Amino acid sequence: MRNVVLVGHAGSGKTTLAEALLVAAGALPRAGRVEDGTTCLDTEDIETRQQRSVSLGVATVEHSGHRITLLDTPGSPDFVGELRAGLRAADSALFVVSAVNGMDAATVQLWEECAAVGLPRAVVITQIDRARADVDEAVRLAQLMLGEGVYPMHLVQRGADGSARGLVSLLDPPGDAAGGQEADRLRGELIEGIIGESEDETLMERYLAGDELAVADLVADLETAVARGHFHPVLCVSSPTGVGVAELLDLLVSAFPCPMEHGCPPVTRPDGSPAPPAGCDADGPLVAEVVKTTTDPYVGRVSLVRVFSGTLRPDVAVHVSGHGLADRGHPDHDADERVGVLSSPLGAVLRPVSHCPAGDICAVARLTTAETGDTLSGPEDPRLVPPWELPVPQLPVAVEAASRADEDRMATALSRLVAEDPTVRLERRADTGQLLLWCVGEGHAEVLLDRLRARHGVAVVPVPVRVPLVETLCGPARVTGRHVKQSGGHGQYAVVVVEGEPGPPGSGVVFEQRIVGGTVPGQYHSSVEKGIRAQAQRGVHGDRPIVDVRVTLVDGKAHSVDSSDAAFQAAGALALRELIAAAGARVLEPWCEIQVRLPEEYVGAVMGDLAARRARVTGTEADPERGRATVRAEVPEAELLGYPGVLRSVTHGTGSFDRRPLRYEPSPAALTPA
Repeated sequence: MRNVVLVGHAGSGKTTLAEALLVAAGALPRAGRVEDGTTCLDTEDIETRQQRSVSLGVATVEHSGHRITLLDTPGSPDFVGELRAGLRAADSALFVVSAVNGMDAATVQLWEECAAVGLPRAVVITQIDRARADVDEAVRLAQLMLGEGVYPMHLVQRGADGSARGLVSLLDPPGDAAGGQEADRLRGELIEGIIGESEDETLMERYLAGDELAVADLVADLETAVARGHFHPVLCVSSPTGVGVAELLDLLVSAFPCPMEHGCPPVTRPDGSPAPPAGCDADGPLVAEVVKTTTDPYVGRVSLVRVFSGTLRPDVAVHVSGHGLADRGHPDHDADERVGVLSSPLGAVLRPVSHCPAGDICAVARLTTAETGDTLSGPEDPRLVPPWELPVPQLPVAVEAASRADEDRMATALSRLVAEDPTVRLERRADTGQLLLWCVGEGHAEVLLDRLRARHGVAVVPVPVRVPLVETLCGPARVTGRHVKQSGGHGQYAVVVVEGEPGPPGSGVVFEQRIVGGTVPGQYHSSVEKGIRAQAQRGVHGDRPIVDVRVTLVDGKAHSVDSSDAAFQAAGALALRELIAAAGARVLEPWCEIQVRLPEEYVGAVMGDLAARRARVTGTEADPERGRATVRAEVPEAELLGYPGVLRSVTHGTGSFDRRPLRYEPSPAALTPA
């Protein structure tokens, strides 16, 4: 088995490459189509319409007696959750680089992350037949930006018209290779790179002595070199013509590691206690992970599962454990379920299989509670795989149902959407009443809304996000709240005299009483407080609550017959309104504390942008070894509404940030709505 993830920026040719590999392996009759006419790795119409892949595409094929599962990941930073899922399910990675556009900084950052965990990697140069394609420059950039261990495996043979006609292996003897001295230099570097990772120390001695090494010996050591994560072959492919595709398939089976070499992630018990380590053994205890969840209108929920240990079989009980994202609307799971039908995926097409052994990937039907990131294990010995790192969604999108019929179905559709995508957070804000979908970016939000409509049949419309403003007193004041009504029979009588002043930030509404002589009977003191607090919650101007005030009841009057709890509540509410009128109101807006993580070269640009957002930078920290930095700042929440997209633009997709609520501060009069 080989589980290979394709990564690279949008437009680099990942999906086209995956389809070319499927055609060459005989899984597709022609590029991009299966018998029913669907695109092999596109699972939604909106992906084709938007001309970008937004979800993890999976296809499994056979080649030279090996089972190869290709995981095609999105190139947009908005869908990094799907990318992380692909990395978790794979044992090696193909970094796809365009010969026209080169690579971006985000790809380099991802390469470094894979290097940190020792994931074997190779580079594929695509679009080599396009106008302005420069293969040599693409290889040079890969070696420059990705660091040591990047070696081209072939030279491109071109016809008279400049098109790629084939590849010449640099492992072949020099006399059979084209390119002269340059080919000899590249071949020497390639061989030294391979034997430098070889366990046979005599190879280097023979090579330095001038002996001609057999290609078979070099190929045998190629897998060792790649599996260690220090040697990274570079191949060139023309997906439309198929040049280089066969060589890439051969490399996948001859040089890329199998799941047994990659092993199983660390596991614990669901309660966090230690568990025996699990290996990639089909006869071992079951440890599997849900790496993707979709909802099919006919099949129901379909879970893409990577089996790390043991064998998954249909119609057997499994324990579902996970997954530590309760703050995002994904509750922890700890329950038994019965596995439905198992299938081998080919894009949207599912082919039934009898079992799924360790190292393999399959689709499981009708796991009703399992969500992306959950662990499947034996009920008699539950295990838990720690969740992979996911971005915290920082872009709020307020949504409303388009119609009453949509409103009735919206809750169910949103719960399914959240179960499918762990990078989504659903929140009903108590302070504004709005329903917020927290997304990774604008593209992510657009796809989620389209998915609600196309997959779940619910139309929702985005509305402006309301930032919760509040008010407090500008200064001290003393006022009287008088609620006196007479309408025959029992009337309503309550008079209260209160003193008010601004309180310290975060103090809320503080009520005290200094009544002397019982002018307001004790049983009505709490009634006055209730009225003040209820009015503070409602606000005086629009829907802005009153906060951070100290109100003291100092005097008043009561009537032996007409006074009541309701009358003194009304008088308390009126007194707070009179305080606002007498002392004046100051509008406060919420501020957040943010941490921005980014490459050092973009610190100046980010700090300049933050200054334009009324931010106060509170500190910076540098990490010279990684070339990255952290900027800490305090920013008004209103200035963060569109910040994820701006940060991505300023840092070329390499920056990220998180936030936490800080406090309320006075809002500038020019920016305060009436």
